[in-house]
Amino acid sequence: MASLSLQSDKNDRHASWRAVMAEAIREPAELCRLLELDPSLIDRQAAVNFSLLVPRTFLSRMQPGEPKDPLLVQVMPSAAENASPPGFRADPLCEADAAVCPGLLWKYQGRSLIVATGRCAVHCRYCFGRHFRCAGVPQEPADQDRILGKIAAEHSIHEVILSGGDPLTLPDRQLAGLAGRLAEIPHLRRLRLHTRLPVMIPQRVTDSLISWLRGTRLVGVVVLQINHAAEIDTEVAAALARLVDAGVPVLSQSVLLRGVNDSVAALSELFERLVDHRVIPYYLHQLDGVSGASHFLVDRARGVALIEQLRGILPGYAIPRYVRETPGSASKQALA
Repeated sequence: MASLSLQSDKNDRHASWRAVMAEAIREPAELCRLLELDPSLIDRQAAVNFSLLVPRTFLSRMQPGEPKDPLLVQVMPSAAENASPPGFRADPLCEADAAVCPGLLWKYQGRSLIVATGRCAVHCRYCFGRHFRCAGVPQEPADQDRILGKIAAEHSIHEVILSGGDPLTLPDRQLAGLAGRLAEIPHLRRLRLHTRLPVMIPQRVTDSLISWLRGTRLVGVVVLQINHAAEIDTEVAAALARLVDAGVPVLSQSVLLRGVNDSVAALSELFERLVDHRVIPYYLHQLDGVSGASHFLVDRARGVALIEQLRGILPGYAIPRYVRETPGSASKQALA
C-alpha cells in the first residue's frame, strides 16, 4: 500500500525472509505510529499477556487510520482479550492428551503431527498458540530421534504434518534434513506443511524451500492459513504461483472470525481469490474456544447460514468444508 512507508525495508521483494522477520513490529506504540492510530486503542494488559508480533510485509496491506481493518483486527491486542467467559480455556482441544512424546501428536488415524517449533512470524490473537506449549518442542537431536522412532514403529501412519508454531520459521537446511529422514520411513506417503509464512512474508518461498519439498519421495503438500482476501497482495500471489508452478499442491484453511470475515462478501471474495491463484479452499474452521479469543466467536448458526448463501453464488470447488474440532473426536466435525 503506497500510503504506508516501510523505511527499514525499501525493497521488500528482494529482502531476505530472515531480515523481514527480524524487523517485525513488536511495540504497540510503533504499530500505532505506522498505522496513524491512537495508541489508546491497544490494551496494555492484553499486549503483556500475549506479545505483539507483526511483520512489516503484513502491516503494509493494512489501511492506515482504520482501527477496524480486518487484517489489523487479527493482530492488535484488545481489551476484549481480558474477558474469561465460560467454555474458553488455554487448551480447548486438549492437545496435551494427544501427545505421544514431546513434539509429537497423534490425534487422527493415519496421520501424526510434529510440533517442529514454537515460533511464529506473527501473533494472531485468536490462536491457541498463545497458550499451548503442552506437547513441548524438540530441542535436542535425541528428541527428533525419539519422534522418528515412534512414527517408524506405527505402520498405520501414512502422513506426517509439520506444524508448530510455524515450521517455516526454521531454516531450509534443517527442514530438508527432517524431510529426508521421514522419507526413509517406508510406510509414509505424504508430508504436509501447515504454515502462515508465505502469506505473512512471501519472501519465505525460496528456491531451497521448493527444492526440498520436491526433492523427496514423499508428496509435499502446503496448507496455508488465509482469513481475508486483503492478505493476498501481488507479492503473496507471486509466492503462491512459485509453489503451484513447481507442482506443490497448495490448500488454504481459514478461521471464521467476527469482525474479519463473517460476511458473504468477505468470504466469497476470499475463496474466489484463492481459486484464481490456484489454491483450493480446504477448511473454514469454527473458532476454537481459546482463552482470550471469545470476541472473535461467530455463532454456529450464522456460520451455517453463510455457507448456505455461498453455495448459491460460488462453484462447489470454491467452498471449503465448514468444520469444528472436538477434543477426543476421530475427525473434524462437519457443520454444514
